Amino acid sequence: MTTAPTSTISTASAAGAASAAGTPVGRFGRLTARGANAARSPHSPRRGEDELRALAAAGAAELGDDAPAEEVVAWAARAFPGSLAVACSMADAVLPHVIAAQMPGVDVLFLQTGYHFAETEGTRDAVAETMDVTVIDVLSELTIAEQDERYGEALHSRDPSRCCALRKVAPLARALSGYEAWATGVRREDAVTRVSTPLVGFDETHRIVKINPLAAWSFDELLTYASEHGVIVNPLLADGYPSIGCEPCTARVAPGEDPRSGRWAGFTKTECGIHL
Repeated sequence: MTTAPTSTISTASAAGAASAAGTPVGRFGRLTARGANAARSPHSPRRGEDELRALAAAGAAELGDDAPAEEVVAWAARAFPGSLAVACSMADAVLPHVIAAQMPGVDVLFLQTGYHFAETEGTRDAVAETMDVTVIDVLSELTIAEQDERYGEALHSRDPSRCCALRKVAPLARALSGYEAWATGVRREDAVTRVSTPLVGFDETHRIVKINPLAAWSFDELLTYASEHGVIVNPLLADGYPSIGCEPCTARVAPGEDPRSGRWAGFTKTECGIHL
């Protein structure tokens, strides 16, 4: 396995500068403070489901199973200008980088669960400060304290699926309600449940188009791209965490093991639910 490149989480000289109004902005003038940006309104104009299904079918036919990521993004930029969101777990910033090259300022949704590693939070901040994207922190309706009061402390240790539903699945569904399409970093080699991941499809859960530009990439290809383009990566990737989720539910993985075997160790759970 290729060693992950050194993370570039240090703040660039122009990043994080204060705007004239005193609001922190990044190198490209985007707001960087946590919670500063909002997702596209659910009341924004959207094409109907039939038209979105037709677009997904047309894109799948045009791109096939192994079109280069840049071609997938070029198609998405033509089909969904201003109405596409990128989901990013901040394990790395390759997907936002690939998409922002053709869709500058694109909305990047980060599920702020409240349980992330410090390294993940740092990666989020570095992406907001140094990349031409709009980072949007997606929050649960309940704070951790409110969740503890309602469901008991450390719900993740007893019922991780319920915890994921509250802190990831439901918040993402609300955030996506204003978009026509979303892009994810799901790759076919991630897990046996993902081997059939298409480049473009229709998301039956969120009723919008789902795009997976990196589906055919290997982990080594991901790291090579990051190294060659100076893309931010979470330092945990080089510390035995090939798949990074919330800190209480993520463990190191031994070389050669399933990259996702460190997620929810001790449970049969293999997915948080946002890609089911």
